[in-house]
Amino acid sequence: MKTIALTGNPNSGKTTLFNRLTGSNQYVGNWPGVTVEKKEGLLKKEFGEAVITDLPGIYSLSPYSPEEVITRDYILKEKPDVIINIIDGTNIERNLYLTLSVIELGRPVVVAVNMMDEVNSTGGAIDCDAISKELNVPVVPISARKDINIEALVRNALSCDKAVDLSDKIYSDDALIAIARIENLISEECKRCGLPLMWTAIKLLENDIRIIKHLDLPADKQRAIDDIARGFESTGELGDRETMLADMRYKFITNTLVRKHVVKPVKPGGESLSDRIDRFVTNRILALPIFFLIFSLIFYLTFGPLGSFFSNALDILINDIVSQAVISLLTSVNAKEWLISLVTKGVISGVGGVLVFLPQIAILFFFLSLLEDSGYMARAAFIMDRLFRRFGLSGKSFIPLLMGFGCSVPAVMATRTLENERDRRMTIILTPFMSCAARWPIYALFISAFFEEKRWIVALGIYALGIVVAVISGIVLKHTVFRGETVPFVMELPTYRLPTLEGTVLQLWDRVKEFLLRAGTLIFTMSIFVWFLSNLGPDLTVVQTENSIFAHIGRIIAPIFAPLGFGNWKASVSLLTGLIAKEAVVSTMGILYGLESSAAESGGLVPVIMQAFTPQSALSFMAFALLYVPCVSTLATIRREMNSLKWTAFTVAWQLVMAYLVSFIVYNVSRLVI
Repeated sequence: MKTIALTGNPNSGKTTLFNRLTGSNQYVGNWPGVTVEKKEGLLKKEFGEAVITDLPGIYSLSPYSPEEVITRDYILKEKPDVIINIIDGTNIERNLYLTLSVIELGRPVVVAVNMMDEVNSTGGAIDCDAISKELNVPVVPISARKDINIEALVRNALSCDKAVDLSDKIYSDDALIAIARIENLISEECKRCGLPLMWTAIKLLENDIRIIKHLDLPADKQRAIDDIARGFESTGELGDRETMLADMRYKFITNTLVRKHVVKPVKPGGESLSDRIDRFVTNRILALPIFFLIFSLIFYLTFGPLGSFFSNALDILINDIVSQAVISLLTSVNAKEWLISLVTKGVISGVGGVLVFLPQIAILFFFLSLLEDSGYMARAAFIMDRLFRRFGLSGKSFIPLLMGFGCSVPAVMATRTLENERDRRMTIILTPFMSCAARWPIYALFISAFFEEKRWIVALGIYALGIVVAVISGIVLKHTVFRGETVPFVMELPTYRLPTLEGTVLQLWDRVKEFLLRAGTLIFTMSIFVWFLSNLGPDLTVVQTENSIFAHIGRIIAPIFAPLGFGNWKASVSLLTGLIAKEAVVSTMGILYGLESSAAESGGLVPVIMQAFTPQSALSFMAFALLYVPCVSTLATIRREMNSLKWTAFTVAWQLVMAYLVSFIVYNVSRLVI
């Protein structure tokens, strides 16, 4: 079966095209060794047979970010049969730089010029046939969002089987001489490593460190290549070989492709629709109020009447209908009492306690997906830049921090895009304060118990608390541990676009599926583990919950949390299981409180929580769950990205101190006002 790889710049419509080509025949995972998302799928049957791999969105193939390394390594090692390079027709000049880099990798390439409907509607024009002749590869005009010309693109991809060499068109005579001399030196090493000869020679001329290490050249050859590179640098005025080669590519794009074959879109009245919208949403005065208004509305719908309705319905289904049906079934077959307890009070209470909040998670992801696909999230980074600079970071840190609202692991990985090591470390320390999706069930449980009428306000307040703590931490760290100037923030703002229903639904399903897999594996396993620890004593005999292993552990650590308002052993030990996965906090409570309470059987976990906590201690517990040490997966990622046990320990200590201090303040202040 043919393999097709999709490459393109961020915001080029690559994900939309991937969804068009595969539909629901796709699966999501992580690339080996990293947490950057990997998407693969089967081509829809009406198009033909092929496996589609959606590579990360990148601007170049220089190894400066994990996404660029992943894309480059995949093409070099897996050698896909054909590469579809998606470019944004409204920003074709910048997009074509990646196209040239991909063609140089020596694989068959088809160029898809996306968003042609927008180009044409604004008076622009792109002669794709002429560009195809210049590049000697198929160039197909499409609109992935409107499903225009997709079949023609697939036909070209399935029939494309030849690679091309554009070096004579792009590079100067001096560059070609230098490349040829390097090729003569490295031909044996390229065969041994399976690398394309010309591309490798170009990378060595650019002083690509990863390629140099990978080839492991003898010292004499490396010295010869350095001499060739220095001679090449002396032929130009720029003085830097990488810059010289990049300049040649851009001159080819500008003079040969764009100037001759592209008519730039005309902006009506000198201002596009995106510009008119940005006059308000990025306005110096209005930007922040609009930002907070948008997210307030999202939280109202998520935790307000809409989210509550679906969560309550699922709660009744799991805790009343399913649980009772399982009890009746097991009783009818004369199952042992311990087995009934394990299944109902262990598995169903543990996993079900998390699943009941799935509707609210799905609604929140749905709205965040709409904001991302529309182009607003990029504006949010600019909006927050001014605020971020006040506590020592640039707007570039906003993207990793924003990703932290989904999962802290990829958010910490995303800090690799920050060039400044100071900003990178500081962002890693602050990222866990952003409330990841795994904490949502904790908030939803306590909000349902104590703040039903003001649930969306409390939910928004909890998320805002994480941001405030991050800001305060940033200010303190800026003037103590991380002194220094912030780097300038430069980022491209994509054109506003209407999100597609298909793309939004597929993205939503990816996130929901990930949550269900965690509930079906990790939370299921943790629920059984917690049930056994809650029913076995230190001598491994069956005992009452109050005398269990968990109870002994909980009573040791409970006094630590007494000043925070939840100094009972069940609440304390629940936080320990949260170190494995934050969802496990709710599942552990479902087991511990449900084991001895008839209320858990008649109305779920909420009535039990209302007996064990007060509104004040509930707020304190949510604050601590928000701010304390993240899960072990995040800690392992922090250790790897920091490359320092000392910095990892400092991160853990800082989070624990902030969690305890803020929870203490929340508890005592709330006792005065509630």
